[in-house]
Amino acid sequence: MAEASTAQRLQAHVRELAEVIGERNLHRPEALAAAQAYITRTWQAQGHQVSELPYQVGGVDGVNLQVDLPGRDLPTQLILVGAHYDSVLGSPGANDNGSGVAALLELSRLLRDRPLARSVRLVAFTHEEPPHFFTERQGSLVYARAARARGDDVRLMIALETMGCFDDTPGSQHYPPLLRHFYPDRGNFIALVSNLRSRRAMRRLARAFAQVSDFPMQHLATFAAVPGVAWSDHLSFWRQGYRALMVTDTAFYRYAHYHSASDTPDKLDYRRLAQVTEGLAEAIALLADQGV
Repeated sequence: MAEASTAQRLQAHVRELAEVIGERNLHRPEALAAAQAYITRTWQAQGHQVSELPYQVGGVDGVNLQVDLPGRDLPTQLILVGAHYDSVLGSPGANDNGSGVAALLELSRLLRDRPLARSVRLVAFTHEEPPHFFTERQGSLVYARAARARGDDVRLMIALETMGCFDDTPGSQHYPPLLRHFYPDRGNFIALVSNLRSRRAMRRLARAFAQVSDFPMQHLATFAAVPGVAWSDHLSFWRQGYRALMVTDTAFYRYAHYHSASDTPDKLDYRRLAQVTEGLAEAIALLADQGV
């Protein structure tokens, strides 16, 4: 993959996770371990040192994976970017969340040699999907609690979640009640979604992204009770008092194959996912230098 474009690399990651490995969760532990091994190998091939963070809660074993890009000036201040590598029961999980993991792996490559004032931490979480979601066994909740106990200075957590579907067709984008009056009806944008407490940090990332990329982007800060707003690993960090947001294509509000057996690699738009990933890399580097 040495000469591959970002889009080609993203496609290769998603195909490995969703096609070669396939469905990966508690019911298919060998596949979950294979995904973990693939992420580790990819990061190591990029020259990163990978920390394995195993845990056991309620009789369930899990392993989160971590890579650190130390800041030169304020290394204890962290921007944390994470994605879950498990898939829901019955789905190969190309978009949910092979796309998020692929973007995470490309961010680590794109940021590897960048001088950063503040540290960027990349984490691959396990056990995000039901039946673990919103339970003590969810990998990101285990991680966020440990981070809080250590006193980690996480200035912003960014969850990469279901990022690869884009559609220019009128009416392709749907919303919770009322929001359709304020946002586009075409699903051709990437969305930043946060709770009200994280609104300022979300807007800073939105401004940074707009500064370095012309890719269409929308953002929303609202209540966690709105369906879909809290449905990823950023919720774990909200629960620990950290500011956090989700980067997403809006999942089931746009993607017809959400949580289904048809969530396969051929459904994703890798060219536009690459534009988003490259824009995020530049925006995160900007925030690492300027602060959140």
